[in-house]
Amino acid sequence: MAEKIASIFEKTKRYNAWEGQTIQIGYERKQYLEKIAGFLDTRLVKVLVGQRRSGKSYLLRQIMNYLITNKNVDPKNLFFLNKEFIAFDEIQTASDLEELFSIYRTQLQVKGKIYIFLDEVQNIEGWETFVNSYSQDFTQDYELFVSGSNSTLLSGELATLLSGRYVEFEILPFDYSEFLDVRELTLGKEGFLEYLKTGGLPELFHLNSEELKRNYIASLKDTVILRDILDRHKIKDLPLLEELFKFLAVNIGNLTSISNIISYFKSKQKKTNYETVSSYVQYLTDAFIFHQADRFNLRGKQVLGGACKYYLNDLAFKNFLFGFLPTDVEYNLENYVYLQLKRMGYEVQVGVLNNLEIDFIAQKVDRIIYVQVCYLLNNENVINREFGNLLQIKDNYEKYVVSLDDMKYSNYEGILHLHPWELVNI
Repeated sequence: MAEKIASIFEKTKRYNAWEGQTIQIGYERKQYLEKIAGFLDTRLVKVLVGQRRSGKSYLLRQIMNYLITNKNVDPKNLFFLNKEFIAFDEIQTASDLEELFSIYRTQLQVKGKIYIFLDEVQNIEGWETFVNSYSQDFTQDYELFVSGSNSTLLSGELATLLSGRYVEFEILPFDYSEFLDVRELTLGKEGFLEYLKTGGLPELFHLNSEELKRNYIASLKDTVILRDILDRHKIKDLPLLEELFKFLAVNIGNLTSISNIISYFKSKQKKTNYETVSSYVQYLTDAFIFHQADRFNLRGKQVLGGACKYYLNDLAFKNFLFGFLPTDVEYNLENYVYLQLKRMGYEVQVGVLNNLEIDFIAQKVDRIIYVQVCYLLNNENVINREFGNLLQIKDNYEKYVVSLDDMKYSNYEGILHLHPWELVNI
């Protein structure tokens, strides 16, 4: 095995900048880079999580490039390994990784601080022991960056081992401003509707036809379902998982419960049970394909069980696999607002006040905002519903209505009207 690891080390050189190679960084995601840069030069393990193909690998390389160009770090002090690459198939365990890393230090005679970058680290058995060991090694200065495509990456043992010694960044696909920048489009309703139809997965911007985009999204969906879910959890009913994926994708923004999902499958003569459906839904959210928004009772100040809402991590999964119709705009807009609130660092829930629904309650630290979403404020009933629901909340927290109206409406009894692209840094 030692000879194999030595052979793998030769391949490792191709993916690092030790011999003067240029690091391919792609489109620079400045907001994420600035956030992560704020935690540099600390022993906190930087953990990047998010859906496959959302840009985590590029972001790791952008951090590497930043260290070289802005911090004058010697490229030999950067160790990068992406477990997705075939070259590293034989790095199966933490012991294999340790042996490879040892060869790197010996061969390059590295002096000073070493920055370790491990991409899709969940594919290495026992990786937690490697990360914990080097993050706590005070005989040598190390700084670790890891990425993974499963939300349980920091559950269990590692969360205990690294309690208080890591910082997590959830990496989402391109937002609207990044989409405009890449596509060289103008801010406004036309560009925004195009974004709602396309989604923000970075690879889509390099594909020139609808068929290629559809094939790419189908392949990505299959990779997540077959590799990240089926293999990991030994799924017994793949057709059910596929149908569940479709059900959640075409029902984004609708109140959904495990019970009504079971009823739906029963109407299709598909037998299943609560435990199976509940587990499969959890697997899809763990893989960051869907996000779950629980209902929160504003009067009782508690999370409600039962029905909740699900939102896609990227609208491309619905638009390219199941079609985009004019009637989808409002649901896609709601999905966008949910993700944008998450991008701004809010924890997002669905509000319940007596028999009224507040689309989103967004909280972070000691700040709370309420947001209603609709396609157009095109008649008095809609205006009364959207603004009226917010007026029923008797507190002084900020309240917003987001819509795609051409006109911008005035402040209405303290409630602000926003276009969706104005929902930034509030």
